[in-house]
Amino acid sequence: MTQEKPLYTPYYCEENIWQLCLLSALAQSECKVVFISNKQKSCPLWRQRAGTANEGFILWDYHVILLAKGNAWQVWDLDTMLELPTSFSSYVEETFQIKRYELAEYSPQFRVIDRADFLSNFASDRSHMRNADGSWKATPPLWPAIKGASQSNLMQLIDMGQANLGDVLNLEQFMAAFS
Repeated sequence: MTQEKPLYTPYYCEENIWQLCLLSALAQSECKVVFISNKQKSCPLWRQRAGTANEGFILWDYHVILLAKGNAWQVWDLDTMLELPTSFSSYVEETFQIKRYELAEYSPQFRVIDRADFLSNFASDRSHMRNADGSWKATPPLWPAIKGASQSNLMQLIDMGQANLGDVLNLEQFMAAFS
């Protein structure tokens, strides 16, 4: 990537990816925004900066990444411990540890959305990051909350059982589509 540096705020992956989608360095690339979650809202990912020290293991209720196509698909995950960007195959192998673990009930599902659809439709009021007393679970980004064409739709995008933007894929379908 050239001189541009993506804006980043820990624990706001969906907003970080929204900002990443705006970078001119990726403007000519085919890009897909990918929401990762499952029915349990407890998705195991490895090589994450917020995870445990050695392996970067964490259970996210959801996570959001960007796929960008050059010669091959690359993954932009601003929370990964891996190189940025990293190849799709390396990212999937390292992040989901598919050769090491069989976690059927916690298997990730992927909502894949075209960048243009995401940019024009995504909205978040950040209410999911508030505690019951109104305080923040994590300090919010300095930029304003993202207000797309609708009211906050983050929770609907995370719900893989709900029809919404994009296509929902299981791990095998995700790998077949972008490998």
